[in-house]
Amino acid sequence: MAGNGGEIQWCFSQVKGSVEEEVADADIISCVEFNSTGELLATGDKGGRVVIFQRDRASKNAVPSRGEYNVYSTFQSHEPEFDYLKSLEIEEKINKIRWLRQTNRNHFLLSTNDKTIKLWKVAERDKRPEGYNLKDEAGMVRDSANITALRVPIFQPMELMVEASPKRVFANAHTYHINSISVNSDQETYLSADDLRINLWNLEITDQSFNIVDIKPANMEELTEVITAAEFHPQQCSTFVYSSSKGTIRLCDMRDQALCDKHAKMFEEPEDPTNRSFFSEIISSISDVKFSHNGRYMMTRDYLSVKVWDLAMESRPVETYQVHEYLRSKLCSLYENDCIFDKFECSWSGDDRHIMTGSYNNFFRMFDRDSKRDSTLEACRDITKPRTVLKPRKVCVGGKRKKDEISVDCLDFNKKILHTGWHPLENIIAIAATNNLYIFCSKD
Repeated sequence: MAGNGGEIQWCFSQVKGSVEEEVADADIISCVEFNSTGELLATGDKGGRVVIFQRDRASKNAVPSRGEYNVYSTFQSHEPEFDYLKSLEIEEKINKIRWLRQTNRNHFLLSTNDKTIKLWKVAERDKRPEGYNLKDEAGMVRDSANITALRVPIFQPMELMVEASPKRVFANAHTYHINSISVNSDQETYLSADDLRINLWNLEITDQSFNIVDIKPANMEELTEVITAAEFHPQQCSTFVYSSSKGTIRLCDMRDQALCDKHAKMFEEPEDPTNRSFFSEIISSISDVKFSHNGRYMMTRDYLSVKVWDLAMESRPVETYQVHEYLRSKLCSLYENDCIFDKFECSWSGDDRHIMTGSYNNFFRMFDRDSKRDSTLEACRDITKPRTVLKPRKVCVGGKRKKDEISVDCLDFNKKILHTGWHPLENIIAIAATNNLYIFCSKD
């Protein structure tokens, strides 16, 4: 699975999306999510569309196995809306997609924009009924006077059709913008979080949800922090965490009380006074939180770093990885162009040994938790030959620049990798770079 003493060598596999320089805003990918087997990969975009890719059988069975995906289904999940009471436009942009575990031959996923969550059923049809008594083959109603014998309808094979249909719509429960949804390990409930509240839903009930966290102060002028992300524990169905704009993570247990305003644990790292600046509070805001697959650790992403926390230790993270420390000196210009507010996500490898997160200039970062090695790789169309090994990139901060290095002043801040996904069982990764989806797999 890995070469060079355990380090994974990544190869180009595929790139999806158009090559035009001018990118339509609606085509920008806003979320990436593998299902629990990794056979399906879903992306959502700013135009409210969901595109599902299916693993290519031939590439999976090839030796060595390749990570190639083909379009399986495309559908419009959300449309732009208008809130007439507040005179606000509600964007169709898909904020999050979460798969439910497969229990039959159909697939189910949750998708959400700022206000409304939808449960979609994705089903295959390869047979159609024929031989009705009251209708002809064109579907027209037959004259009953001409019906002289009863026929038994039969199913005839047809070309495979994949249909996506909305099974449930969960609306009108969030005053503020939804930033997270997370399916519980019991596969019966899920949570949705906005800036100030977290709600618990039953997948069967659309008109009722339970408010389990509410941090809204009585006087909004006293508001000091907002909820930025929330996730259920992968095994313990009563436990969830949520992160805040102040850099804290609170772990709550629903067995303790129904309204989890009082947390069971709070994870917070003391601030280093030497790094204190005007931007400290902004860059300490957590943009993503993810439990490890084994449920022992959780990972948080702030603007400059990724931290790994042991659930048994609240005082400080057990591991800290600098993502782009060279940007610390550029915070002023990043504040002026609003990049400092970018929300980067992070991903665990299937075995929890590696961590991936995005950066600027279409760079993404890989961290090996065992060897403590890290690498910077680039998602670009210069390498589009399958099985081509990605060369590590280096950013030069000052002084003389070496041949393969790129100066920090030459980074393109419009090219950012915010959304990534890691196959749950294999070393296959999906990287969203603006309107393109890159798929890379390990060389071995």
